[in-house]
Amino acid sequence: MSLFHLQTKIGRTITRDNKEYLYFSGTDYLGLSANAEFEELVIKGIQKLGLNHGLSRINNVRLDVYDQFEAFFAEKAGAEKALLWSSGYLAGYATVNYLLDDTDYIFLAPDTHPAILPDELTPDHSQTFKQWVEYVQEMTETLKPQRVLILGNAVDALKPSMHDYSWIGHLTRKHQYTFLIDDSHAFGVMGNDLFGTYKKWKFLPVQLLVSGSLAKGLGIPAGITLGPIGPIIGMANRRIFRSSSPAPQGYIWAFLNAQTIYKERFEKLQANVQYFISITRNIEGLEGELGYPIFSFSNRKWVNLLEVEGFIVSSFPYPEPTDPWANRIVLSAYHEKADIKKLFDALEKIQRQ
Repeated sequence: MSLFHLQTKIGRTITRDNKEYLYFSGTDYLGLSANAEFEELVIKGIQKLGLNHGLSRINNVRLDVYDQFEAFFAEKAGAEKALLWSSGYLAGYATVNYLLDDTDYIFLAPDTHPAILPDELTPDHSQTFKQWVEYVQEMTETLKPQRVLILGNAVDALKPSMHDYSWIGHLTRKHQYTFLIDDSHAFGVMGNDLFGTYKKWKFLPVQLLVSGSLAKGLGIPAGITLGPIGPIIGMANRRIFRSSSPAPQGYIWAFLNAQTIYKERFEKLQANVQYFISITRNIEGLEGELGYPIFSFSNRKWVNLLEVEGFIVSSFPYPEPTDPWANRIVLSAYHEKADIKKLFDALEKIQRQ
């Protein structure tokens, strides 16, 4: 696998040494990083509200667009309240550290995002998600009544696997549960709309919070926390929020004015995923989940072979340098049907070798 150091924007294609490659990597699921319509809205937002907002959100001079965004996103996600941060990692870090003050016992899913991991705690990566579920079920029966925090991801974007958390509703009621889920790879991708999995799991008998990055599917350099009014206001009163600057306001304004674009890109992504699944059913060694735009493979030779054929896919150890390599094909809304057919032809050729 070659390293690509680029001097231009990343989109449907990338170029190196005068050779153009189709790009099937990254996390730009809705293809907004190179979308001209969205780019125009961001520019309009910058012209209207400025390049950057270095003020704290609690300053006596404030931009209304942030409150408008939080109210809109919370309503659409089905949450009582939202809090906007400058990054998804900050959102997760601030949220989990706020929740630790009222926690006696913690369960970490094997693929829990580093952003919502408490300091010095590491998940058991040797467990499967199913084994972890069984462990939580057994332990909650054994433990004396206490305040339990459950941490996990909406989706394991490396395998990939979309997680089912309905079992939490059947845990023993002797504990007080809080559930924090990272939606970084769910916003703009999973479900029937752009707003993540809060609405899906809000029926659970827990205090539910969702945090995550908006920079992936939604193309906004920001993070968000969704949840009940109490903890959201509590976080807003902490120094970590009061002393930090928000995300660039041009992007926030653009999001609020780009809902038609988002709907079109969301539908295009789902169509691309369905098409790819339909034509790759006989490709051995390719794993994916219905409705999700990431497909993994274990044979690292494919990475170089696909590069020779003109395709760049995702391949690197994550999150630690010593972790196993994650080899993935990532679909985006900027891909055309012809691009996906070419990729299929290349995969078929590789399989015959």
